[in-house]
Amino acid sequence: MRIKTTTIGAFPKPSCTPIGDWFPDADDENAKGADRGLLQRWSITEYEEKLEEAGENAETEFLNAIHEVIDDQVQAGIDIPTDGEVRRENYIYYQCRRIEGIDFKTVTHKKVRSGAFEADLPTITGPVSLRSPLLGRDYTTAQQFSSNPVKITIPGPMTITDSIADDFYNNDKKLGMELGNALNEEILALVESGCEHIQVDEPVFARKSQMALDYGIENLERCFDGVPDHVTRAVHICCGYPNALDSENYLKAPSSAYFELAEAIDESSVNAVSIEDAHRPNDLKLLELFKKTSVIIGLIDVAKSRLEESSEIKLRINNCLEHIDHYRLIAAPDCGLGLLNRKLANAKLKNLCNAAHSV
Repeated sequence: MRIKTTTIGAFPKPSCTPIGDWFPDADDENAKGADRGLLQRWSITEYEEKLEEAGENAETEFLNAIHEVIDDQVQAGIDIPTDGEVRRENYIYYQCRRIEGIDFKTVTHKKVRSGAFEADLPTITGPVSLRSPLLGRDYTTAQQFSSNPVKITIPGPMTITDSIADDFYNNDKKLGMELGNALNEEILALVESGCEHIQVDEPVFARKSQMALDYGIENLERCFDGVPDHVTRAVHICCGYPNALDSENYLKAPSSAYFELAEAIDESSVNAVSIEDAHRPNDLKLLELFKKTSVIIGLIDVAKSRLEESSEIKLRINNCLEHIDHYRLIAAPDCGLGLLNRKLANAKLKNLCNAAHSV
């Protein structure tokens, strides 16, 4: 069996996309020095305004963009592509807009990601519940463009909690439980639509590993409650984005976090864990802690313009295989590819796939 490949989520938005990207342009020098987070690239009301401006042609333009993004990934050699999160102004708020109790008109200024940056955030003003599921629609419209299985991503309870302000629960564990229940409805509807690769994104696990152990993984389990065994239940745990491509010295989660979380993740119902390794290589003994869980290993840096050669990626894969069964290793980028331009994203993916498929 060859090493399979996947992507993590975001992809550079094609020019036909009816809404702009929440990532800065790859050549935006001003963004590199900006003291602002990615969540702050858009005002939280701008998304709906942009959709209204796009009018009745928006859906056709979205479909064209999704088709382009999936074609890019498949032609590069990706076995399990994503829809590129093309419809999303950012991967968290897209979901939050479908959750009752999260008010986008009540804005609170707050530090997030353990103080990595500040942002104006929507606020929880009442009990949270899923208003209506939508990711099943996203899956079926994306899957029509490929015979490869499409993976759909969704932000997890701890990451949502860290990306909004809470003026109702004032208890992160309780809020996480309620969000887990709401997300579970969305995920079960996604399963019903036929999706067999579902990834919950929990980058905050790496920044707040003790909270993840105390209740975050429990609430992650709520998200996947009732999901059948044939569905890949993945969790993505990255260590943080910079403000712009090739930014230096941006604040990342501690390198020890993966070791702290590994045993608990391996004992959970999650059957695949996505971790970054390209930006900051791990001690590969980490892989030995996952006795049954597949590891989606990040092998290309999504925050650097340097193009990794296939030979160096292949070497890292072979090093990984000294610590984990080959059938439980999946090659991927560190995180989403939104900071890259489309040409560079495709070049990185092609080298990744050439390396993985030649091992």
